[in-house]
Parts: sequence; structure tokens; C-alpha cells
Amino acid sequence: MRFPQRRRSFVIVGLAAVVLVLAAFIVWPDSTVRVPPGAAPDSLAVSPCSYDTEAGSLAADCGTLVVAENRNRPGSRLIALPVVRIRATAQPAGEPIFRLGGGPGQSNLDFPQASRLAGHHDVVLVGYRGVDGSSRLDCAEVTDALQSAKDMTGPEALPRTRRAFDQCADRLRRTGVDLTGYSIVQRIEDLESARKALGYPRIDLVSSSAGTRTATIYAWRHPDALLRSAMISVNPPGHLSWDPRTTDAQFGQYADVCRADRACAAKTADLAATIRSRVATMPASWGPFGIKNTNVRVLSQYAMHMNGRAEAPSNAPTVIDAYLDGGPGAMWAMSVLADLTLPTSTVWGELASFSMIDAPVTQAYYDRGGDPGSILGNSSTDFLWGGPDGFSRAWPDSPDNAEYRTVRPSAVETLLIGGEFDLSTPPVNATKELLPSLSRGHQVIVPGIGHTGDFWAQQPDAADHLLETFYDSGRVDSSRFVRTPVDLTAVPLSMSLIAGLLVGVTTGVLLLALLALIVLARRRRRRGAPGRWIRWLGSVPLGIAGWFLGVLFAWTFAPQWFVTSLAVVVPGTGLLVGLWVHWARPAERPALALTLLGGWVGALLGALAGSGLLVPVTAIAGAVLGANAVVAIRGHRQRSAIAATG
Repeated sequence: MRFPQRRRSFVIVGLAAVVLVLAAFIVWPDSTVRVPPGAAPDSLAVSPCSYDTEAGSLAADCGTLVVAENRNRPGSRLIALPVVRIRATAQPAGEPIFRLGGGPGQSNLDFPQASRLAGHHDVVLVGYRGVDGSSRLDCAEVTDALQSAKDMTGPEALPRTRRAFDQCADRLRRTGVDLTGYSIVQRIEDLESARKALGYPRIDLVSSSAGTRTATIYAWRHPDALLRSAMISVNPPGHLSWDPRTTDAQFGQYADVCRADRACAAKTADLAATIRSRVATMPASWGPFGIKNTNVRVLSQYAMHMNGRAEAPSNAPTVIDAYLDGGPGAMWAMSVLADLTLPTSTVWGELASFSMIDAPVTQAYYDRGGDPGSILGNSSTDFLWGGPDGFSRAWPDSPDNAEYRTVRPSAVETLLIGGEFDLSTPPVNATKELLPSLSRGHQVIVPGIGHTGDFWAQQPDAADHLLETFYDSGRVDSSRFVRTPVDLTAVPLSMSLIAGLLVGVTTGVLLLALLALIVLARRRRRRGAPGRWIRWLGSVPLGIAGWFLGVLFAWTFAPQWFVTSLAVVVPGTGLLVGLWVHWARPAERPALALTLLGGWVGALLGALAGSGLLVPVTAIAGAVLGANAVVAIRGHRQRSAIAATG
């Protein structure tokens, strides 16, 4: 008779230990790349590793590059950056290719297409300072401000976003971060340190989007270190924002595509005019669910960057379909998807530090009055910069930026690649502003595609041939690209369907959970407690339903509550898990109030231990553990009291 009692004690101790672990995760430090003890500036140590690409795992060398946080200041602290060298799979190998990814605020270590270039070239990835290394410029204040906005770039939200940037900059400086050290120039010198440490006399560059700005300045600063530079989705100086007139011209291109497409033409005589009208008359709600107007505008801009099926639903055909649909459900889905994806899409502190090179141009744009009345308005530039009084006026500007804000000549052999329908980096900007300064420059505008993702995905054989030929010989051969019409049917999941799925899944799971509670309560009255395993396993879906209860409440009554905020996750999760555990318990277990309290406390601890979209997962785990721990502890005490009096 003693073994069951001892087993229950072990269970209680185990539950308590798990709850303590959840609590510890709240303050547990993040694992990051660290400066090795005794490391010297510009030192690099590597060891064999492997790197996953779209063609499988390739042999590589991985290591840590140690650099000064600010090379302009003697005695600056050291920071560490990860470096990956994917080894050429065949010999002889040409110049290594250093990759410069886009953003800003994005990692430079995610490059599945590396296998396409690694046939006769080493491919080198140097982590971006402020994103990939030991010093990461996260701005939770900015993310929270965007996620808790009633409308992401509405008039009430922009001042809060500006204050969030101020608070983030102050916090980072108090922790010893020198924000003026996170400029494009300092990034380039990181790449130079890696080049020298790896023993490469000259290198090639492959860059994309905002990374092309780094490649441009690299060629100005170190022309002798570069052989060839291929720039995909080119961003010339002054274009870290969107020119409304250029964006409207791109919408005009899609209007021409629509006229040539029978199904699209049947829905509208002028696509651009239809989208303008729908934006101007956007409904305020879909049934009980509010639509955030500027959320829809910002998501529209970002989704229109690419048009391939591989990018759906974040692609131009899906956005066009949503506006032609015209229903409030489609607009609401875009509003929700903007909340879910955009605030966490970048490392805001690094974005601000990088983008300050274009601050004078952005300030001049706002000083002239901003948007002149374009289809989508200022919303996307407001989102990127925090509005006319955003971080361009608040974030510290690096003195490195002053001499690189205007175009200068370059003799580095350079290939500019643009997509005909690229709303992010329209190729016309590179044609007019950058190409004339390149004495050995070439430009290819690929027909029918949008931003960088389309270049890699839509005609991969032609894209690979273009790059391979350029790197191996300097020739520009775009003959394998075939003009194909934009596929306006590349909408595997429409926004209207997404809206139905979002509401259907959340309400359906909640209704099933309530039905399960009713069935459980009736069964308990008739046949007693269902058993320990049902109590434990059934708690998890009830926790999910509790979270969905909070989500539905927020969508209906509190649009400023993000779907993973404590106010959304904790109350419903603790409530439904507590009710389930209470009604699934044996008769001698504690009162309902105690079980609910255990569920709520556990949900709160779990939510605090998680981050981002993992918050509901950790909150549900905490609620299940908390409610069951109360039941186990209370039951143990009751049996002990009975044994003592017996």
C-alpha cells in the first residue's frame, strides 16, 4: 500500500520541478554567438561542419569572426559574428562568392540557394552585426507597439512607435551598445576581415535587395578586393522607402496584365482604379471583426513585391484577387495577417541603424508633404520608418554614412538584375541612377517576375546560367529567360478562404471544447471521474480552445490586443484547462476555485517563459501542469489527513 503513496509523491515533486523550469525560462539568457576568451580583433577560427541547402547538405567550415563594435573608436568592445564557408564541390575553383542578403534587419546566414553557386566557387556567409552575432539589436518595444496598435500606422500608432524607437535606443545604449557602430561601412569591414582571414586575394559578390546597397559601397571602398558583383533587386542610394508615383506605375503594369487576362478583365476594366477605389472605401469591419485599414495597405505593398506561386499567399495575384473579390472578409484576413507577420519580420534596431544612411532623403520626402495621393498612400513607408517623426529623427546616425549617400563611379564589373514587376526595388531606379556610374556595368531586367524570391524560383535554370556565366567569364547571357505572362491564378489560398479558415477553426475548436466539457461533466455525475490519462491528455486541446476564446474576444472587442499577448492567452487557457481538470478529477480533489487558480498561475508562468508565437504553447503547458499540480497536491494532503485520523 505504500508504493502508490510514494509514486504520488514523486509525481508531485516532478510537477513542481517542471513548473520551476518554466519559471526559470523567464529569465534564462538567450544562446548567442560569443567572443572566445582571449580572442583578438579581426581573428577567425573555423572548423569543419555542414550546411543545408535546397540540394542537400554540403561540406562547409563554420567559425566565429571577432571584430570591434566600432572600428572608429580605439578600445571599442569586441563582438562576435558567425561565418560559414560552403566549400566548392568541384575543382578548379574560381573566386569565392560572398553573399549579401537583403532586409534590412534580416539574417545573412539563410541561403538555401548556395548549392547553385558552389559548383566551382566557395560560398561564404558572414553574419550581419546587429542580427546574427553576439550583439543583436532587438527592439521588443517597437514590436510591442506595432502589435498593440489599433491600426498599425494610424495616427494614434505612429507617436507610440516613435517613442518605442527612443526607448529601444536608450536601453541598448545603457547596456553598452554603441549604435553608431552598426553602419553599412562597418558591415563591409567585417566582410573584409573575413576575406583576409580566409586568405582570399579577391572575391565575387552576390547580393539582393538591401544587400545590394552594401555591395555598392563595398565596390566604392575596396575595388581591388572585388572581381565581379551580381546585384539582384537593386537598391540604389536614397531608396530605402517607396516612391508613391513609381508604385502606382507598377500597379499600372499589373492593370495591363489584367486587361490581357480574360478572367481578370471580366471583373474590372481598370485594375489600378479598382484597387484605388477599394482602398479608399475599405469597410471598417467584417461582421463583428474590425478591419485595420493601414494594416491592409502595408500588407498589400509587401505582398505585391513578388508574383510567383511559391510566395503565395504573400504574392501579387493573391492581393489582386482580394481587391477584385471586394468582400470585407478578404480585407479582414489581410489585416490579421499583417498583425501576425509584419511586426516580427525584422530586427528593428539593426534596420534603423542600417537605414539611417537614407534618413535625409526620407526626411525630405516627409517635409515635402509625403504621399501625393497614391493608391496605397504613405502606410508602407510609415511602417518602415515610424512615420514623419519616426526613427529618422530619433536614432543615432553613424558618421560613416555621410560620404556614401550619393552615387559615385565604380569600375568593378557589375551585373544589375531586376524584375519587371518588382514593387520593392523597381528596376527603373537602377537604370536611371546606378547604371550610368558603372564603367563596366550591365543590366538584365527579367520579364514577368517581381522581387528576389521570384528570380530564384520562377526560371531557376535561366537564373543559374546567368550567374554562372557572369562569374566564370564576365559574359552576360540572359538568353534562357522566356517571357511568360504573369499568372494571375497563382492563388492557391485566397484571402476570403483564409478569413473563413481563421474564423471557422477558432470558433469550431472552441465549440468542440465546450461540448467536451458538457459531456465530461455529465459523465462524471453518472459514472465518476474518467481517469488520470483523460484528465492529462484532454487538457491540451482545452488549452488551445481557451487561447482561441481569447483570440475571438480580441478580434471582436479589443483589436489592440495581439493574439499572443498575456491578456489573450492566459485567462481563457487557465479557465478551460482548470474546468477540464476539475471535472475530470476524483471526488476527493479540491474545490473548483483552487483548480482554476492553479491553471491561471501555470498559464501565466508558461506565457512569460515563451516568446512570439510560442507563448500559447508554453502557456498551455503551464496551465496543464499548474491545474494538475493543485489536484495532485491537494489530493495528497487529503489522503494524508484521512490516514492520520484513521
